[in-house]
Amino acid sequence: MKKTIMNLIILFAVLCIFGCNKKETNQKTQSEKMDRISVSDYGVTAKGDSIKKYTLTNKNGMKAEVINFGGIITSLTAPDREGKYEDIVLGFTKPEDYFTGNSYYFGALIGRFGNRIANAKFTLEGKTYNIDQNDGTNSLHGGKEGFHTKLWKIEAVRDAKFPTLKLTYTSADGEEGYPGKLSATVLYTLTDNNSLEIFYEATTDKATVVNLTQHSYFNLSGKFNKTVADHELQINADNFLPVNGSLIPTGEQKAVKGTPFDFTVLKPIGKDINSEDDQLKKGKGYDHNWIPNGKGLRSIAKVSHPESGRVMEVLTDEPGVQFYSGNFLDGKFDTKTGGKNEFRTGFCLETQHFPDSPNQASFPSTELKPGHKYHSKTIYKFSVKK
Repeated sequence: MKKTIMNLIILFAVLCIFGCNKKETNQKTQSEKMDRISVSDYGVTAKGDSIKKYTLTNKNGMKAEVINFGGIITSLTAPDREGKYEDIVLGFTKPEDYFTGNSYYFGALIGRFGNRIANAKFTLEGKTYNIDQNDGTNSLHGGKEGFHTKLWKIEAVRDAKFPTLKLTYTSADGEEGYPGKLSATVLYTLTDNNSLEIFYEATTDKATVVNLTQHSYFNLSGKFNKTVADHELQINADNFLPVNGSLIPTGEQKAVKGTPFDFTVLKPIGKDINSEDDQLKKGKGYDHNWIPNGKGLRSIAKVSHPESGRVMEVLTDEPGVQFYSGNFLDGKFDTKTGGKNEFRTGFCLETQHFPDSPNQASFPSTELKPGHKYHSKTIYKFSVKK
């Protein structure tokens, strides 16, 4: 009997030690994850709002910096072929420049509706809604006071496998003219394979339209006063959307073959950008929606910078992607690496539903109804070509 009791005591002690060690290991792993997320003061808006900067760091030393104003990515580093990490997203050198308009939408979360809506209005369930007219006669990127100007609540996700931030914002019914109270959630995750994963989710209490995206400008050279003409781009899409004079899609889906819009194989961004093409003249370069082949989460684009060796692959489950070649960058601001943010010194690959979808029945619907959930995922994956 004494032997049995002694064996049980020994077994209990072993289990306690194992359990304590496992708990300590879990706590250590959790602590290491949280150590990869730091918070610091960033600036104060004219309204007196204190803005924080959140820095995610993966095990390789790659960093992503995000502020709670506009959910803006102010910095994102990636290694070159020599292993040197450099910032590869455009942005302002002064915090206040983000707070006073950010007319370029540098690094921002875009909503409620990414891209343009013709004549700043749409009809939903028989009712016409007039939204903010901030791009000529059109509405662009959710209006002048869109999601890029809002204060997002940010918190670290403690049970995530990799450093992850959860951003939330609730848009009131009628904000910028849009119907319904929209509750939006965005996750930024920096993985150990040097990928920035972005997950979007939204719900509404009234029928509305929604099209969220991320508006970072990339320059893989890490030198923001250099053009991106030497970057090689591939877009896995056989068709794109031609636009009219105000950059609204005409409704036609046109084959890229035989046009300057054919990026089905890698080619320099600058190769055809100045050709005598009516569509390029309208956009002052590329500012169009491509229709990536396939459905679901798939690789839709790849960008390579031969000099540095940096490569960026874009994966998404969205039906469209806007390739914008930085045609409206105008040199009015200093860059983070010296010089100015001149014409075409950055490019965007904005994963999205098609522009003007609420007004074009042939396009994939952007309508969201109560009881349903909007969700989308995009991955920017970085690697090196030796």
